[in-house]
Amino acid sequence: MSFLEVFNFNFLIMIIIALVVSCIGFYKYVYFISLGYGFSIAAFGIAMPIIFMNNLSIGTIIASVLFIIYGCRLGGYLLIREIKSAAYRNTMKKEIKDGSTMKLTPKICIWVSCALLYALQVSPVFFRLQNGGKTSVVCIIGVVIMACGILLESLADAQKSKAKAKNPNRFCDTGLYKIVRCPNYLGEVVFWTGVFVSGVDTLNSVWQWIGAIIGYVCIVYIMFGGARRLEIRQNRNYGSDKEYQEYVKKTPILIPLVPLYSVEKHKWLVG
Repeated sequence: MSFLEVFNFNFLIMIIIALVVSCIGFYKYVYFISLGYGFSIAAFGIAMPIIFMNNLSIGTIIASVLFIIYGCRLGGYLLIREIKSAAYRNTMKKEIKDGSTMKLTPKICIWVSCALLYALQVSPVFFRLQNGGKTSVVCIIGVVIMACGILLESLADAQKSKAKAKNPNRFCDTGLYKIVRCPNYLGEVVFWTGVFVSGVDTLNSVWQWIGAIIGYVCIVYIMFGGARRLEIRQNRNYGSDKEYQEYVKKTPILIPLVPLYSVEKHKWLVG
């Protein structure tokens, strides 16, 4: 299949959907990669079954529903935090540029790049639908991994909220945070690993493989970048705490059982 056959009008529709949803970033720069991200994924979960109504299978229906759940949960969580948490807003002002001094052209480039990336992230499911792939063992494994990722991320967020409500000035090291320091980001990686797995047995051209791999590699890279940003912030807030120092030494930052305890010095990571 040629490039234009793979990334056809239906794929262009996906990009347009992401552009429409994520244009909220022109109101507030960070929304390109937060609210725009979450709700774009949810919108894809609604759009793909409509676009490929005649090619649906149990596996792709479940995957689409999981996209809706994932996107609404993430977007809703971020929206509530944005509205209710003054501390979060103040933290983000220090860490992420508000884009007020950025010219329109760079903003448009970021907007389009984000929309393209979001479409590529869901492309394994998109290509399964486009290729008429039915529900296979690989597809079932993929959607199960996706569901596990959502559960993992949701539980991590709930555990952190509970810990912060109990002691807002202490770092969280309970529940999943005993296993890795960024279990919510781990949940993201697990979810998108499931998305990638769910479509690999139907990818039938070099361009489809390239699109799926780019989407997956980019989101994993972004999660490691997010973990680095969080590590820098926590080191600044808790670096003098002996308990925190011990916690950091024995708890991997993102991947369980992998002795990677810090990514702070890896400046090439951006998230």
